[in-house]
Amino acid sequence: MGVKRDLSVDIAGLKLKNPVMTASGTFGYGLEFEPFFDIGDLGAVVVKGLSLKPKAGNPPPRIVETPAGMLNAIGLQNVGVDVFLEEKLPKLKQSKATVIVNFFGNTAHEYEELARKLDGVEGVHALEVNISCPNVKAGGIVFGTDPAVAHNLIKKIREKISLPLIVKLSPNVTDIKVMARAVEEAGADALSLINTLTGMAIDVRKGKSKLANMTGGLSGPAIRPVAVRMVWEAAEAVKVPIIGIGGIMKAEDALEFIIAGASAVQVGTASFVNPAAAMDIVKGMETFMEEENIEKITDLIGSVRN
Repeated sequence: MGVKRDLSVDIAGLKLKNPVMTASGTFGYGLEFEPFFDIGDLGAVVVKGLSLKPKAGNPPPRIVETPAGMLNAIGLQNVGVDVFLEEKLPKLKQSKATVIVNFFGNTAHEYEELARKLDGVEGVHALEVNISCPNVKAGGIVFGTDPAVAHNLIKKIREKISLPLIVKLSPNVTDIKVMARAVEEAGADALSLINTLTGMAIDVRKGKSKLANMTGGLSGPAIRPVAVRMVWEAAEAVKVPIIGIGGIMKAEDALEFIIAGASAVQVGTASFVNPAAAMDIVKGMETFMEEENIEKITDLIGSVRN
C-alpha cells in the first residue's frame, strides 16, 4: 500500500489542499472550466481581476502568439465587482472551490473601495491585489513600480480588510527585492509574482503592431527563467509566503518555483493550450513525489542548492 503524499500548503493562514492555483485573467471566473474538471480540486481559483465598474477592455486584436509565449492586451476586461458578487460568486460557492479575488483600481480610493466591498463576503477566501495599473491621479505612474507608492497603497488596503492579502508584483522593475520588502512592510500577507513582462510584436508586411494597443504583456514558457529567478530573489528577501507565476506548463515547471522558494504556484497561459492543465499539474506533482519518495510538498519549498 503506497504512502499518501501530502500536497497541502498554508498561505497566510489559508489552508490549501494542494499548491496549484489558476492565474488571474487566464481562467475567467472559474465556471468556464467546470466542463473540463472539478475546479474544487485545485488549491484555489484566482478569478479575473475586478474593477469597481464593468470594463470593456481594449479593442482587438488583443492576443498574439509569440515564440514560446503569448502577448496579450486584454485591458482588464471584467464584469465589475457588483455583477461578480451577484451572479458569479453564488455559482462558484456551489463548486466548493477556494476562491481568491483579484482586483485593481486607477486610484488609491478605487482600490480601497473594492477591498472594502470584497472583505468579509462569504465565499471569498482571500484577496489578490494587482498593482500593475497606472495611477491616474499621479500622472500615470504604475503603482507597482515605485516602492513608496506601492507601500502607501498596500498599507491603506490592509487597514480596510481582515482577509489574507496577496500582492501581485510586476517584473518590470529594477530590483524585485525592493518591491517585495516595501509591500511586506506595508502589511502584505503573501506575494504573487511575476505578472507579465511588457512586450511588442510587429507585422513587418503592414509595418504595424500586431496588437491594437501597440504593446502587451508577455507570458508563457519564454518568461519562466526570469520568473523563477525573481521568485528566488523575493523569497530570500521576505518572510511572507511567495506564490510563483510564469510559464508553468507542466509539473516540473511548477516544482522549479517550489524549489526556488515558492509555497504555491499559479498556472496561466497553459490553460489556453490545455483547459485541464492546472489539474494535470497537480497530478504530475503527486507522481513526482511518489517517484522521489517525498512525503510532504512543503519539504521542497526553498530547497534549491548552490
